[in-house]
Amino acid sequence: MKVVTTPKECFENLKDYPFEPNYIAINDALNMHYVDEGKGKTVLLLHGEPSWSYLYRKMIPILVKNGFRVIAPDLIGFGKSDKPTELTDYSYQNHLDWLTAFIEKMNLTDINLFCQDWGGLLGLHIAANHQEKFSSIVAANTFLPNGKSSAPEAFQKWKAFSQKTPDFQAGFILQGATVSDLSPEVVAAYDAPFPSDEYKAGARIFPTLVPFGDDDPYKMIPSSDAAWGKLVQWKKPFLTLFSDSDPIMNGLEKVFQKLVPGAQNQPHQIIKKGGHFLQEDKGEELAELMSEFIENQEK
Repeated sequence: MKVVTTPKECFENLKDYPFEPNYIAINDALNMHYVDEGKGKTVLLLHGEPSWSYLYRKMIPILVKNGFRVIAPDLIGFGKSDKPTELTDYSYQNHLDWLTAFIEKMNLTDINLFCQDWGGLLGLHIAANHQEKFSSIVAANTFLPNGKSSAPEAFQKWKAFSQKTPDFQAGFILQGATVSDLSPEVVAAYDAPFPSDEYKAGARIFPTLVPFGDDDPYKMIPSSDAAWGKLVQWKKPFLTLFSDSDPIMNGLEKVFQKLVPGAQNQPHQIIKKGGHFLQEDKGEELAELMSEFIENQEK
């Protein structure tokens, strides 16, 4: 496996991202970068495609101020983490294994999970199978496919674009899936992990790894169905914070609210003026809502 690491100079002078870098070796082969700020109960922030922990720069300071230890890793292939260069190096199962190894090697327990996009496809799967490590879940603009679901038209268009566009620019994609106008500095920060096509294999392939009942080339539907079999018995607090301007995830919050026992009688909200990457549009609001959600568990 050939692996590249984005040069450090690509991340110099990032706007509003003052966090010290931390690295941990996964399976003795890949270095995963993560932000580790604050003290207190653990909050785990999981990003999706094609973002990285920069997406959580607005949430981290507020969560720290509110008394939490915040862990925000960059998935393998993203951010400051190592990047295998071949498309075939990536699979849904590999990402599950890498992230599970990260959680175990970090000795994380009593985790309060916030997951969006692929952060949910991975985080919800792992939480379902390692419930003893998790205290609560906040699901934001994410889902977990099963054998009965089919790909929404908006997702099919995104998948086709990701595979066919000759110029895959993360910053451009982030801007297209947010309500607010991103400054050139912010767009550049999302482009920073990918200085050339050699670094983009993980981001390129991610949309093709999403399993649906009619499209499951990597045979992950049985694993997702098994995870759902455990989520429908999940009784710990489960909150949905979806946004009002996300054509891909629109309405999927109702699935969690209906099927997950822990989602009953929770203060679910639809975040107004939020796109798919609602952390970018409404990060401060999300951080306060999650803080309140965790604190209320003790009352």
